[in-house]
Amino acid sequence: MNTKGTGERHLPTLIASFICIYVVWGSTYLAIRLAVDTLPPFLMAGSRFLLGGLILYGLTRWRGAPRPTGRHWRSAVLIGTMLLFGGNGLVTWSEQWTPSGITALIIGSTPMWFVVLDWLLFSGTRPTPAKVAGLIVGFVGLTMLVGPRGLAEQGLPGWPALVILIASGIFACGSLLSRRVEQAPGLLQSAAMQMVCGGGVMAVIGLLAGEAHRVDFSRASASSLWAWVYLVVIGSLIAYSAFVYMLRHAAPATVSTYAYVNPIVAVFLGWLILDEPMSPRVVLAGALIVVAVAGITGYDAVAARWRRAKAESLKV
Repeated sequence: MNTKGTGERHLPTLIASFICIYVVWGSTYLAIRLAVDTLPPFLMAGSRFLLGGLILYGLTRWRGAPRPTGRHWRSAVLIGTMLLFGGNGLVTWSEQWTPSGITALIIGSTPMWFVVLDWLLFSGTRPTPAKVAGLIVGFVGLTMLVGPRGLAEQGLPGWPALVILIASGIFACGSLLSRRVEQAPGLLQSAAMQMVCGGGVMAVIGLLAGEAHRVDFSRASASSLWAWVYLVVIGSLIAYSAFVYMLRHAAPATVSTYAYVNPIVAVFLGWLILDEPMSPRVVLAGALIVVAVAGITGYDAVAARWRRAKAESLKV
């Protein structure tokens, strides 16, 4: 974990944030799958983030956080829409047809998007041959997972998988953009504002899509309702705040390491609790994606250590 430059005072919080994101976000795919069984996707996801954001925003204001400016709110609308509607709302909608483990494996490709989009859109460094090799391995894994043969073997429609893949790109773009816009200075306040704005956008889209007619709490299962509570408290209030903290205090490649831990957690939980299939193709495709992502995100850390060691040797 590369926390150099963040200051020793951030280290304990960063470690706790990474553990939270690794475990909690891995479990949210299962919770989302349970929630959308009997609750409409956009209203479920929108209310989850809207409620969590309002609670967190109220707490930050009560503790003395200054009133955000109009520019801060505009940034929150932009980043919240990309990270939450683009990155989470579309995934939630797609999980009506896609198993939670498969969804997590597709989202595991997010660091691949980080590398490509940072280079193409944000004047980042050109991918090295090692990263290009990682991208190729990851692409092979994705093709095995959501290519025509992979989808046919699993009996899944193709368009929800495509939507999930697009969602991971939107999420990566929003994460990179979040470092380049002016946000509220308080980390928790910034996270709260993004949740309020992103949740509000999803709620409006759900209403426009006619989801209000599908809300019937008398027919909602207990597992769906408890999953929603879990997503509000653990997935939104705690985990999303931890993610925003990580974006401010850790390198993007380091933050993206959650993407190759979450799929492992999600696939295991989906298999254990929902009896989701774990065919040899899924296992191999997942392994290729995880290896590719680990190589891509780990390359910068290894290269930085090599450069430091070389510089130290030249001083001797």
